Amino acid sequence: MKLYDLKAQGLNLQENIPLSRYTFTQTGGPAEYLAFPKTLAELKELLAAAKEDQLPITVIGNAYKGIKGLVIILKEMKEIKVEADKVHAQAGARIIDTSFAAGEAGLSGLEFAAGIPGSVGGAVFMNAGAYGGETKDCLESATVVTRDGEVKTYTNAELHFSYRHSLLQENDEIVIAATFALKAGDKATILDQMNYLNALRSYKQPLEYPSCGSVFKRPTGHFVGPMLIKAGLQGKQIGGAQVSTKHAGFI
Repeated sequence: MKLYDLKAQGLNLQENIPLSRYTFTQTGGPAEYLAFPKTLAELKELLAAAKEDQLPITVIGNAYKGIKGLVIILKEMKEIKVEADKVHAQAGARIIDTSFAAGEAGLSGLEFAAGIPGSVGGAVFMNAGAYGGETKDCLESATVVTRDGEVKTYTNAELHFSYRHSLLQENDEIVIAATFALKAGDKATILDQMNYLNALRSYKQPLEYPSCGSVFKRPTGHFVGPMLIKAGLQGKQIGGAQVSTKHAGFI
């Protein structure tokens, strides 16, 4: 089955759509084909059709230029469920919403993610973290789909997490869901901590501007912001992009 057949069947498939509509930076050229699957079945149909059409496939959180082939944005796969001390979230769910769902249920462990922009899938893919916490600290397992449509589940250990890295950056598989194993705690205390961290973000970070958050990997033993300031790059601007004058780790 080809992409046009899927479009005729009513799947949300568009052509030559500017990706700037869907990125945190509000930048990005057109996607040749852009799809928003709502279910795993739709995602597998898209992967199969793109393979038949011999189109490259890109799954994005953010993009900066035009992309040939099929671009898949998983933002419609966003279900979040809380069961006992676990939170199950689809890859397109915002990690912020997932952390607050945990907090509202009196579950601790995801407080660090209360202000991280991006999706659950992206957080797992890059082992996102902030304020001393990382995705690997509370992830129990992740479910992925291969480019051939095979569904697999990885345990935390099997994902080989390290600083801003996971196995998924090497094997070209697509995160479709994640399960977080958390600890019971006091709801008010958990939510207070999350609100405190977000207040710190608002005070220290340029949240009033489009950005991808703090984008630099931290060299061992150093902090990137002071390094950029020392290099004279804070405030450096090219076109409409600037190294933030409020927090040099942001562009």
